[in-house]
Amino acid sequence: MSEPIEFFFDFSSPYGYLAQCASKRIEDESGRALVFRPYLMGAVFKETGRAPLKNHPLVWDYAQNDVARSARRSGVPINLPDPFPVITAGACRAFYYIQNTEGDTPARELARQLYEAYFVDGKNISKSDVVIDIASKGRDSQLIQAGLTDESMKLKLREITAEAISRGIFGSPFFIVDGEPFWGHDRIDEVIDWANSGGW
Repeated sequence: MSEPIEFFFDFSSPYGYLAQCASKRIEDESGRALVFRPYLMGAVFKETGRAPLKNHPLVWDYAQNDVARSARRSGVPINLPDPFPVITAGACRAFYYIQNTEGDTPARELARQLYEAYFVDGKNISKSDVVIDIASKGRDSQLIQAGLTDESMKLKLREITAEAISRGIFGSPFFIVDGEPFWGHDRIDEVIDWANSGGW
């Protein structure tokens, strides 16, 4: 059986949001499972000296138009939120807590809900109470709150982020297919082609 495709992303990334919206298409067209691996790009910025898109005036002007254009082409809604970007440690911990307690499918659904809350509804997912409210639908909010502060979830996120850096992952979305790295929402077709062909 073919290896799954790893999907690294930051919940504060608009391009990560667009890639998440395409997750079913990637799986359907590649015939492979997609493994969601949220991590913190802020740690990557510290490691590399890079800065968020918004800190680069000319790049940010372009990116705002490009994100909106890419969303229209994909047929998905998007509203660039304010504040942007935000720290998403709580969102990541909630994802890993649900993955640990309920499995991959509920965790992926939570990822979709968190992304939509931020990039469609403009909710500030850096705030714990917002994350708890989103993740608590059909769940005990006290358990979710405990999950956000659980030391094992904090450690899990640190380990995933450190692993990403050690493997040369520096953006969102970032895909790994059979060891081959692909950075960016605009590489999705290549990700699918590589998965199907074995590379070129």
